[in-house]
Amino acid sequence: MRESELWRRLEAVLGPDYVRSWAGSVVMAELGGRTVVEALADGLDAKTVWRSCWAVLELPESQR
Repeated sequence: MRESELWRRLEAVLGPDYVRSWAGSVVMAELGGRTVVEALADGLDAKTVWRSCWAVLELPESQR
């Protein structure tokens, strides 16, 4: 998954006005205690980040 796809999926779930705020403020244990923004900056791949977001947001299996 490309980073642009990750942002597209997050925007679809959270909305364009909230997605960047959420991604920069929600710390996830699944990402080693980092936010989405920090995890991507540290080189974590977008697919791993998406899977963590999917779990935290409790999204349906169809969006995995």
